[in-house]
Order: sequence, then structure tokens, then C-alpha cells
Amino acid sequence: MTMSGTIREWEKEQELLKECVFCGNTAGLEMDHLIPRSRGGPDSADNMVWSCKPCNTSRNNRGVFEWLGLKKKDNLHRLVAGKYLKLLLPLHQAAGTIDIAEKDLPQQLCPKCGLTEVCQRNGTAHELTCFCLESVLS
Repeated sequence: MTMSGTIREWEKEQELLKECVFCGNTAGLEMDHLIPRSRGGPDSADNMVWSCKPCNTSRNNRGVFEWLGLKKKDNLHRLVAGKYLKLLLPLHQAAGTIDIAEKDLPQQLCPKCGLTEVCQRNGTAHELTCFCLESVLS
């Protein structure tokens, strides 16, 4: 990502309505960390979004995809999803999990992941899903 690309993303983000990025509520907004601080998220503007109190409270310290689930994950605004993925990328690079082939998930990624129960509950154990993106959260 270039500096001009980063500025364009920031400008587009400023055009978003001041509403909860998860449900669209405009009341009781507060800043929320995409990657919770308790899970290693930075206290930076890149990690902050507007969230209503009910969404922030119900999400608690879960990852965005873990909280939204497979059916609602695609409702996440493209700019917010992009911001989140940019935060997850260096975590995967540092963990050495960026180039794991899908066939190697059960041996190389799944044993390190704290979302085993989430995958089992969704019937996606040992499959490549958005939950794999959050496998690097501490």
C-alpha cells in the first residue's frame, strides 16, 4: 500500500456516515478497536471504528469475523473489512502463517488457532474460512 493509497482510504473512511460500522445505529456511539487491545490490537487510528454500545458490548474481545459469523461477515463495509485485513496481515507474516496451503491447515494452522470450537460449531473444522484470518489473534 502506498502513501497515496493510504490517504485515499482515509478520505473514503471520512465519507462514511457516523454510525456503528456493524449495525448502522447512530445512537450511543463509541470508538471500538477492530483488534481488541486485550488480543494484541494497537491503540491507533488504523485500529479504531465507530461502534454502538450494544455491538461493542456483545462483541467483547472477539475478532470481528468470530463475532459476526459466516452469514453476517459479508455485511461488513468494504472499507472496514480492508482496514481489518491490513491489521491482520502483519500478524500472519510475523507468525509465518501467510503461505500455508489449504491442504496443510489441519497440521500447521489449526493446532495454533484458538477458534477450534467456533469452526466445529459452524461445521468448518479444518476448512479455510474467515476464521483462519483471526487465528493469529492472541
